[in-house]
Amino acid sequence: MEGLRGGGGHGEAAVDGGDERWVEDSSVDYQGRPPLRAATGSWKAAMFIILIEFSERLSYFGLATSLMIYLTKVLQEEMKFAAKNVNYWTSVTTLMPLVGGFLADGYLGRFSTVLFSTLIYLSGLILLAISQLSPRLKPERNLHLHETLFFVAIYLVSVGTGGHKPALESFGADQFDDGHAAERVQKMSYFNWWNCALCAGVLLGVTVIVYLQEKVGWGAAAVVLATVMAASLAVFLAGWRHYRYRVPEGSPLTPLVRVLVAAARKRHLHLPSDANELYEVKPQNIKRRLLCHTDQLRFLDKAAVVEHDGGEERRGAWRLATVTQVEETKLVLAMVPIWVATLPFGITAAQVSTFFIKQGSVMDRRMGPHFTLPPASTFAMAAIGMIVAVAVYDKVLEPYLRRLTGGERGLSILKRIGVGIAFTIVAMAVAATVERRRLRSASPASMSVFWLVPQFLLMGIGDGFALVGLQEYFYDQVPDSMRSLGIGLYLSVIGAGSFLSSQLITAVDRVTSHGGAAAGWFGKDLKSSRLDLFYWLLACIGVANLVFYVVVATRYSYKTVMAGGKVVDDKAGDIECAAAAAAAAY
Repeated sequence: MEGLRGGGGHGEAAVDGGDERWVEDSSVDYQGRPPLRAATGSWKAAMFIILIEFSERLSYFGLATSLMIYLTKVLQEEMKFAAKNVNYWTSVTTLMPLVGGFLADGYLGRFSTVLFSTLIYLSGLILLAISQLSPRLKPERNLHLHETLFFVAIYLVSVGTGGHKPALESFGADQFDDGHAAERVQKMSYFNWWNCALCAGVLLGVTVIVYLQEKVGWGAAAVVLATVMAASLAVFLAGWRHYRYRVPEGSPLTPLVRVLVAAARKRHLHLPSDANELYEVKPQNIKRRLLCHTDQLRFLDKAAVVEHDGGEERRGAWRLATVTQVEETKLVLAMVPIWVATLPFGITAAQVSTFFIKQGSVMDRRMGPHFTLPPASTFAMAAIGMIVAVAVYDKVLEPYLRRLTGGERGLSILKRIGVGIAFTIVAMAVAATVERRRLRSASPASMSVFWLVPQFLLMGIGDGFALVGLQEYFYDQVPDSMRSLGIGLYLSVIGAGSFLSSQLITAVDRVTSHGGAAAGWFGKDLKSSRLDLFYWLLACIGVANLVFYVVVATRYSYKTVMAGGKVVDDKAGDIECAAAAAAAAY
C-alpha cells in the first residue's frame, strides 16, 4: 500500500544496482536531461561559480568598509547617523536575499537569478562610477544630487546582492550530489573553500580597492569593480555546459502551508501509535529524497493521517500530506529558535564595518615613513583571521575530529556555530578593553592602529566558525526545494542583526543621554563617545544569549534522509533512520 512508509538511512551513492555514471538527485544538465556525473557538477563546475563570488565580495566589501568614512568625511554626516545609515544599508543588503531566494527556488531558477541579479549589481557599480567621474555630479558641485545618485547606486548593489548571494551559493552547492558518498564529503569542503574565496575577495577589497579610493578616487575604484564583475560574469556563463540545474517547481512555501492546513483540519483525529501507518509515497515513485519521521511537533503528524470516509480514503493536496512534507515543515519551524538565537551574533558582526573601522580612522596608521594604512583596510585583519580559521578547520581540525569520532564531519553544524559565537563574545571584551585604553591615553591619536589587531582577528576567527556553520546549516537543513531561500535566511541573520544594532544604538543613546539632556555613550565623534561601555554591553548580551543558544541547539533534531531508492521493512526502516539521526548528530 502506498500509504505505508519504507525506512532508510542516510542517502548513499545510488540506487542499489543503479548506474553511478548518472546523477539521480532530480537535477538536470543544460539540455534538460539527467546529468552525466563525469561531465557535470563537482569541483569542475563549482570553480566557475566560486570565481564570481570572489568578484562580488571584492565589490561589496570595497564599498561597505569605506562607507562609514565616506558618509562622515564626504557627505559630512555625524558619526551616529552615519552608523545608522550603514546599518540600514547592510540590513537591506542582507534581507533582500529572502526575496531573491524565494524567486530563485520557486520561479526563476538559480542560474537565471544569478544572471539577472549580477546585471543589476553591475548597473549599480556603473552608476556609482558615473556619480564620481562626471564633473557635474561631484559632491563639491552638487552635494544633494551626488548624494541621491550615490544612494541609488549602492541600493542597486543591495538589490543585486539580494538575488546574487542566495542563488549563487546554493547553485554552487547543487553541483554536489548528496546521494553520492564522495561528493557529499566534497560538499562539506565546498562551504569552507567558498568562504576562503570570499575572504580573498574581502582582503583585496579592503586593501587594493580601498587604497584606490583613497589615493586615486572612488570613480577609478568603481570602474575597476565594474570591470572585474563583468569579466567574472563572462567566466560564469562560460561554464554553463558543466552545471547541474534545478527546475523551479513553484512557491516552496505552498507545501508548508498545506501541511499546516491539513493538520488543522484533522486536529480532532488520533495519531496512530505506529508512525509507519502515516502516509508516504514509495521511494521509487519519485526522485526527491524522503525524510525519516521524528517525534518533534507531533501535532503536525496529523496532516499525514489517512482519513477514511465510507471505506474510501480521503485525499487531496490540502487534506493529506506525506511524512516527508510534514518533516520539512517541522524543519522550517525548528529553525525559528536557532535563527533568533543567532541574532546577537549578527549585532556583534555589525560593529566590525562601523565602529571598528571608525576606531581605526582616529588612530596612528603609519606603516613606515612613506605609507599610511587606509582606515577601511583595517578590516583586512578580520578577513585574514577568517581565512586562517577556515583553512585550519578544513585541513587540520576537521580531519582529526573525523578520525576521533568516526563521523563524516568533525563538529556538528550547531556546535561549530556555537564556537564562533563564543569567539565573538571574547572579541567584544577585547574591543572594550582596547577602547578604554585608547580613551585614557594622553594622546589617543598616537596610539597604533595595530592595537585593534586582536579584536579584528577574533571576529574573523569567530566568523570562520559561525558564518560558515550558518551557511551550511541553512542550506542543509531546509527542504531541498528551499535551498536558495535557506541561504537567504542565513544572510537575514546578518541583516536583522545590523537593523537591531541600529535600534540598539538609538535606544542606548536615548537612555544614556536622558533624552538628549546630557552627554550619552554616542557623541559627535569617538572622542566624546563611550564605545567601550557599548562593547561591554554587547559582550554581556552575547553571554546571556550563548546560554539560550546552547539550550536550543541541544534540543534540535537534524534532518535524516531515507536511503535512496531502497524499500525495506518497517522495523528495519526505524533502525536505519535512527542510525542516520545518530550520524547527523556528530
